[in-house]
Amino acid sequence: MQKKILIGVVTLVIIAGAAYAIFHKSPTTPSTKTTSSTTTPATTAPSTTTTTAGNIIQTKTASNVGSYLADANGSALYTYGADTAGVSNCTGSCLADWPIYGPTSATTTLPANVTIFVRSDNARQYAYKGMPLYIFRGDPRGKVTGDGVSNFHVAKP
Repeated sequence: MQKKILIGVVTLVIIAGAAYAIFHKSPTTPSTKTTSSTTTPATTAPSTTTTTAGNIIQTKTASNVGSYLADANGSALYTYGADTAGVSNCTGSCLADWPIYGPTSATTTLPANVTIFVRSDNARQYAYKGMPLYIFRGDPRGKVTGDGVSNFHVAKP
């Protein structure tokens, strides 16, 4: 009698497992379902993205500034009018609103026109076509609002 119960339980578990495997979709399984609706990011300006090597720099487009460079998270990148190629003049309190955009780990492959230089404070900073890159703390997520603020300008491809 116990043998019949055990066989019945094993059979039930196998059937349940097979049904689960057939009808369950893993969140990592790409869906083949197509819909006519699209999802847009939570921004007021439409944006497109082109990613480059290692996601260090993206090219995005916004209606208020056109094409611009962004970091791996999509935040707009800026250049400072007082800088020269490979030299950052944003120091001290300037860095409170305009933190540098630099590598957080060893970088082996850089996109075209992107270099790393060592600042006077020994921090490493990315530069695009020689010009140091910054992020504006005042930018709301997904928006570009720092262009022209305090002699900073959105970095253009």
